[in-house]
Amino acid sequence: MLSGNFSWLNWLTILLACSAVDQTSLAAVLPVPAQPALAAPPLWFTALVFVFAAAVLMLSYWPARNMLSTRQRMNMSFNPFHLVNTYGAFGSISRTRHEVVIEGTVEEKITGDTVWKEYEFKGKPGSVRRLPRQWAPYHLRLDWLMWFAAISPGYALPWMTPLLTRLLRNDRPTLKLLRCNPFPDAPPRHVRAQLYRYRFTAFQELRRDHAWWHRTLVGSYVRPMSLGRAESPPG
Repeated sequence: MLSGNFSWLNWLTILLACSAVDQTSLAAVLPVPAQPALAAPPLWFTALVFVFAAAVLMLSYWPARNMLSTRQRMNMSFNPFHLVNTYGAFGSISRTRHEVVIEGTVEEKITGDTVWKEYEFKGKPGSVRRLPRQWAPYHLRLDWLMWFAAISPGYALPWMTPLLTRLLRNDRPTLKLLRCNPFPDAPPRHVRAQLYRYRFTAFQELRRDHAWWHRTLVGSYVRPMSLGRAESPPG
């Protein structure tokens, strides 16, 4: 709960863990009857449990060593039976973080000198000088979707263009999902989305530039669009 913005995944894990609490322990804090005493397991079963526990402990050496290593091999499987591999909230995580940055402009004609203003989201990385946010256990659904959109542009096909269209209209419910609106007086004439590669700054960079992130432009994600002429969706 304290170390990651996994929102409802945290609560699902807690709920599943509650099923492992025995009735006797629950009776100590809740008005439920205590569990009746169980017969002692046979010796062969006890021995089997100790053998299995020892085997899991031995097989866990390589995954644990990889997890603690400074040269960790991400998404690596160490056991064909999947008994002792490390667990993550997602099937695979890349070492590179991409972010979609949405921008708008009030200029009627787009040129090389057009000034673009960036829309800031509540949680996801945007401005490089903004301290990374902690929102769990609350779930910022749009920020979460934007992360997947950066990983797979096809994922955003059904909703990215409608989102940009609503920003062109200064749609109030949509703007409430964002941290700030750079066009409070009048809606922008054009909006676009750019794809950036983000990385955390080193300590020296943080002290020098007061920036938590360093970002590099990868390319255009959605070309400039207006209410009168919507460009093609990301692809």
